[in-house]
Amino acid sequence: MLDEMQVVAFGKQKKSSVISSITTIDTKELRVPSSNLTTSFAGRLAGVISYQKGGDPGSEENVDFFVRGVSTMGASSSPLILIDGIESTTTDLARLQPDDIASFSIMKDATSTALYGARGANGVMLVTTKEGKEGKAKFSFRIENNTSMPTSSVDFADPVTYMLMHNEATNTRRMSSPNLVEVYYPEKIENTIAGTNPYVYPAVDWQSMLFKNSTSNQRYNFNVSGGSKVARYYVGATYNVDNGVLKVDGTNNFNSNIKLNTYQLRSNVNVNITKTTEVILRLGITMDNYTGPIDGGNGIYRKMVMASPVDFPAYYPKTDELSYIHHVMFGNKPYLNGYMLNPYADMVKGYKETSKSTVVSTFELKQDLNDITKGLTARALFTTNRYGTTGASRAYSPFYYTVAKQDYDPVANTYKATNLNPTTGQEWLSFSQDLPFISTTTYAEGAINYDRTFDKHGVNVLLVGYLRNYDVTANSDQIAKGTALISTLARRNMGISGKIAYNYDTRLFLEANFGYNGSERFAEENRFGLFPSIGGGWLVSNEKFWQDNFIRLISKLKLKATYGLVGNDNLSNDPADRYFYLSDVNLSNNTYAYTFGQNRNLSMNGVSINRYANADITWELSTKSNFGIEIELLNALELQVDYFTDNRTNVLMQRSYVPTTLGLTDYSKVRANTGSIKSNGIDIALDYKKNFKSGLWITSHNTFTYATNKITKIDEPDYSATPWLSRKGYNSNQSFGYIAERLFVDEADINNSPDQKSNFGTVEAGDIKYRDINDDGKIDTYDRVAIGYPTVPEITYGFGVSAGYKGVDFSIFFQGSGRRAFWINPKVTAPFVNASAETGSSIAGAYNQLLQVYADNHWSEADRNPYALWPRLSTTIIANNAPPTSSSTPWIQTSTWFMRDGSFMRLKNLELGYSFDKKLIRKAYMESARIYFSGTNLLTFSNFKLWDIEMGGNGLAYPIQKTVNVGLQVSF
Repeated sequence: MLDEMQVVAFGKQKKSSVISSITTIDTKELRVPSSNLTTSFAGRLAGVISYQKGGDPGSEENVDFFVRGVSTMGASSSPLILIDGIESTTTDLARLQPDDIASFSIMKDATSTALYGARGANGVMLVTTKEGKEGKAKFSFRIENNTSMPTSSVDFADPVTYMLMHNEATNTRRMSSPNLVEVYYPEKIENTIAGTNPYVYPAVDWQSMLFKNSTSNQRYNFNVSGGSKVARYYVGATYNVDNGVLKVDGTNNFNSNIKLNTYQLRSNVNVNITKTTEVILRLGITMDNYTGPIDGGNGIYRKMVMASPVDFPAYYPKTDELSYIHHVMFGNKPYLNGYMLNPYADMVKGYKETSKSTVVSTFELKQDLNDITKGLTARALFTTNRYGTTGASRAYSPFYYTVAKQDYDPVANTYKATNLNPTTGQEWLSFSQDLPFISTTTYAEGAINYDRTFDKHGVNVLLVGYLRNYDVTANSDQIAKGTALISTLARRNMGISGKIAYNYDTRLFLEANFGYNGSERFAEENRFGLFPSIGGGWLVSNEKFWQDNFIRLISKLKLKATYGLVGNDNLSNDPADRYFYLSDVNLSNNTYAYTFGQNRNLSMNGVSINRYANADITWELSTKSNFGIEIELLNALELQVDYFTDNRTNVLMQRSYVPTTLGLTDYSKVRANTGSIKSNGIDIALDYKKNFKSGLWITSHNTFTYATNKITKIDEPDYSATPWLSRKGYNSNQSFGYIAERLFVDEADINNSPDQKSNFGTVEAGDIKYRDINDDGKIDTYDRVAIGYPTVPEITYGFGVSAGYKGVDFSIFFQGSGRRAFWINPKVTAPFVNASAETGSSIAGAYNQLLQVYADNHWSEADRNPYALWPRLSTTIIANNAPPTSSSTPWIQTSTWFMRDGSFMRLKNLELGYSFDKKLIRKAYMESARIYFSGTNLLTFSNFKLWDIEMGGNGLAYPIQKTVNVGLQVSF
């Protein structure tokens, strides 16, 4: 195993000589029934913190992952992703097919990432795709069909309970709001209970109305490889179909459910044009065709949560007398100057189509220079990447109908529906075109490598130079803001990197690396940065004393340590705000307009500053250290343990205070490299592989990653008098808020407690009582402290086992996460409140539904439970209990009341397979054939039951899916 080749930065190296901290994984471990490769990361990759936030097909933001956690407060914590050495996006990685992957490596420490200089501070994910091998053509085909369904569903109270609780919310707040009127009268409630007429007294289950219980998806992959000594090839093709769980209206002649078709083609061709010269041509094409509702899957789910279940039906059926109407008669009610939210109408009224395409073409030339000196090789690479997306929406304006009280005949149980918008509804589809987006990347790389062994002395020298240019077009938001010009200026990097590695008798190892990199984001004097690293290792098991005494028990023992500096130039995610050495001045700002003239009839716009120039802003620096040990027992059990630190300095921050004597109009626009953060942790990988004479085989893959950080320097006000307000010493993802003691029992309790009304407004019995941290008799911003775990998990782990006997194989894998806190959003989940007016939503006429758990466990005058889950009911947001809508207010009532522990463990994968006897399948010219059944996200173990805990505070969105899958893989 020590002679195996390990993928490292810009090449390969014998595994025995690698002293860097690099995680590799068998690509079979990444094969899950999902079109998103990144969903398989959690728990499988030692050193990677990963979690899934949603399940909307086609969404590019469903998964967050970080190499050794979050180690910066800056703009980006994401790792550098390289596919065949080319910088790629998270979407490119997500769409990559496991069948096409030859190796997958995570580079975590300084010696493995320093060669990437400006881009490697957050770790590197390096993926190489398969190449052809000499021999006859080999064909492989895989087909899968899976059924997916939500891992959990949110329980809403029934419509009658909704009305009763809504009236309670009105009545219980009459002391503070005496003008409130009950919305639902006894007649309506009684007729709804009796089921008198579902179109006059509706009781709509929007969740079952809009969403199916399950859907099916298909995946097809074909690849062929082979070749001769002169030319070798690998060609792979993939077609995936992902469907949503939205229902389709049969009255439409279009399908508004989510459907994502993904097409991929990969072609890698290696040609030996001479005995010493090899040319490699790589072509990768990915195309996504997405169709779905206008608002997307998450948008429809959110609208479902905000729809009243009792004010109107989804639609009215057409009677014989209305047969002349050709459109759907959607239910609704007037609201202010418009109408209430009907999520069914919004789901089926139209659809949007989005097409995305990525084309990556690479030309690589490898030259053996043994004629000059043995072990010398050279390589040149050029690649161009084209990404484009365009979209269009087609929709009609729904016709809304309502039934007035006078239009219902209770004796005959008949009604007449009245059209609310006869002039604004339309029966035809209108068309809206999205602004196309195109990005272009060109990349050139040249390298020379010397690898030679002299007796017991091994030497490896590498020198690499590269140029990268990235161009994009402007989007509609940038055009509207007037930032299109600067946003579309090319992003450019260039640099030279080098490595010198020495080993003595494959026992002692030394390595030094450097990256000298340039970025166009900084002023000329700071444009280039030098990032060196050094490391050493000792393969103890290759020592004679070990070979003579311990090798049978401990077949490998390696000790290693690395230290170095890596840079990061990605200080801003806003493409219009990245040239910090240049000022950004608006010479025509109407906010600062002034009027003059004899009759004051002349005016001119004023000048404002969006950014002050600062030529001193420079690289974010990462000083990394790693100490590792690798142990293999009995040639079967392998343990790798790494302890790491990452001291991040020069973090770009907004200045907390600038003296007024400087004459700056807005000190919040002044930034500098003033932040520092220190990270540390441990990552462990434990693998077991054993083949028994009986034919039984067992493998086990287990990982544990703990990564935390602490802010050591931060630009903030002077908190010496109130040290608990300072973020220094806390995790960068640490939340601050109030400690909630309980709910107020009565008015006497409020009057005898620290004053909350002065700052939080209305406070009644049943509202949240906060702790007075500084004992000044009032609750204000000085009472906020660090609460809970960080919002990004500090622990990710996974463990599983695979076994097989003869043709049968079985595998099971568990994944878990720990030391993470999240908050139930008290505004999004607040029942009965107007979503547009109270929660800042742009959706008018929307009233949040009532969660069943709130109906079962809330404070009421009849049950004054001071520890009830939900405070006193209300039809408006109570500022004391939740963050106010206005962003201008300083009072943010984040508190421990809605804080939850995000720890969980999940049965991530379960698979049972059968490989057919080769003697049997040879008659059909098959080399191998395997059928398998698998499932993902089958069980979750957690104390949190409202929704899938991995979604955290984003639970009222398109849910994470669990799947049951059947597949067949055949090779010829």
